[in-house]
Amino acid sequence: MALHYIRRGTGPALLLVHGIGGSWRSWNTIFDTLAAEHDVIAVDLPGHGASPRLPGEHTIGTLADALTAFLTEHDLLGIDAVGSSMGARLVLELARRGGVLGAVVSLDPGGFWEGWEVPFFYHSVAVSQKLVGALQPVMPALMHSAVCRTALLTQFSARPWAVNGDQAQDEMYSFAHTPVFGELLDTLAHGEVQQAAPAGSITAPLVIGWGRHDRVCLPTQARRALAKFPDARLYWFEHCGHFPQWDQPAEAARLILSTLRRQPFRDQDIARKLAPQPRPAVPKAAVAAALVLGIMGGWALMKRGK
Repeated sequence: MALHYIRRGTGPALLLVHGIGGSWRSWNTIFDTLAAEHDVIAVDLPGHGASPRLPGEHTIGTLADALTAFLTEHDLLGIDAVGSSMGARLVLELARRGGVLGAVVSLDPGGFWEGWEVPFFYHSVAVSQKLVGALQPVMPALMHSAVCRTALLTQFSARPWAVNGDQAQDEMYSFAHTPVFGELLDTLAHGEVQQAAPAGSITAPLVIGWGRHDRVCLPTQARRALAKFPDARLYWFEHCGHFPQWDQPAEAARLILSTLRRQPFRDQDIARKLAPQPRPAVPKAAVAAALVLGIMGGWALMKRGK
């Protein structure tokens, strides 16, 4: 499979798999830290970034097949891997299949929702993607304002004011310009459920990391992920939303590197809890203005669609 990818660093090979609407740039916050110890390969999934679409449908199964073909072509079967969101589910699926990946870190995986959580996930993310698309002409300015990031990224981040502006701009551009977004969102929410991996079937290290304040894949879903992947170890990120590499990049890197070293580690050594940083004072009027801007953008998009 001809996937676009970025590769740099030295050491054991490490695959990074982004989420829906992302690209290899989704890992910019921790790429260099990981590349100091690993030969890091960050891919653009089919239909994302600079990678072409698949000739057929885009599902978790076909994306997993495409990744397997890519690893086979580059003689990388057995590589350690880290995934985020949809990419986190993909690396779990490849671990379940066996023979594809080595150690795996899965950050806030999708696919473990039930009941009302399914429409909550689907409609909240769909509305966010349409809003981001409508606001693209002014997105660079919005993402370089702590006030606007706080208003517009709250669904994805527990600390949106602290997210790097350039990183946020890259993510919002990719989010809006991924041609297979709608197809994948539908299959994630309503397609085949994630199959389980029986206890003892995954022998390499497997860690599932979850943000305590994830508003996309709700924290209650973690127990379902563990029920389907009983060989996994669960790690909680405090003060963290859907993307640990956004909200807690140093902690996320420590978790990844500690897992890949295949040595015992303690959660408290990964967390290294510091005094919480105060949230910057943001005038209520400014937040309200940012929210109104978002509503106007969504309204404008709906008008164009009529």
